[in-house]
Amino acid sequence: MKIFKEFIITIDPLNIELVSGLFWQLDIDGINESDNGLIVFADEQKKINRSEIENILNTILSEKLIESYSIEEGIIEDRNWNEEYEKNVRVIEVTERIVIKPSFKEYDSKENQIIVAIDPKMSFGTGEHATTKLVLQFLEKYVNKGDKVLDIGSGTGILGITAALLGADKSIGIDNDEWCLLNGNENIKLNHIEDKVEIRLSEIEQVSEKEFDLIVANINKHILLDIAEDIKSKIKKTGTIILSGLLIIDETDITKKYTSLGFNKVASNQMDEWCALIFR
Repeated sequence: MKIFKEFIITIDPLNIELVSGLFWQLDIDGINESDNGLIVFADEQKKINRSEIENILNTILSEKLIESYSIEEGIIEDRNWNEEYEKNVRVIEVTERIVIKPSFKEYDSKENQIIVAIDPKMSFGTGEHATTKLVLQFLEKYVNKGDKVLDIGSGTGILGITAALLGADKSIGIDNDEWCLLNGNENIKLNHIEDKVEIRLSEIEQVSEKEFDLIVANINKHILLDIAEDIKSKIKKTGTIILSGLLIIDETDITKKYTSLGFNKVASNQMDEWCALIFR
């Protein structure tokens, strides 16, 4: 029987999307909501510890995004994570056109809707989080028929899959987590687009292809700053990049970095404490 570390986190005021989005940057296996906070799970063999969680909470505490928190640690035996997930998952109408639906939920689709089937398991990207919604909204506007798309930090594959269903000719998703490789490929099959979407266990510098029409990256500020030059080397001169995984307070630093490389910010959008940016 597998053993998991359990961190029971109480937060005041409770902001599920903000805190869970930041925790998914850590090497964890799951997050459940509680009445007044979150419960974070990680395989006992993983190095994640209380101090990593405290670092994130202390950062947002210093930025006055929360007022207080507490953490309790424990150990639990393995459980049916899919069953836990299925209890709370729902169909998400991101826009009038884009709907994210788990395979086991029923939904009566409307004319011209694109139904994206996603079963996330342990990968980030269910369509619930504000940053995912923001990117999906921008994809609806910026994906053109025949585009070649690169999705950096693909998670469940939701962004690359949606781009293909919107008309992109080829989507390549990259991630450094083996769970994302497995889960992404499962979701590609669910949507019957194996010929259009490919998931790779890879870093951006290992991608040999260039001249992408569209690059999307829903990750965190520090990685987006680190890989800015790599993104520039992969995008067409006439291409578009969509960046998210960002708090609103991150926009200034990201804009400064990317404009210094010759990009122009052409659009931005916000939801809760999060933002997504468009550069060309």
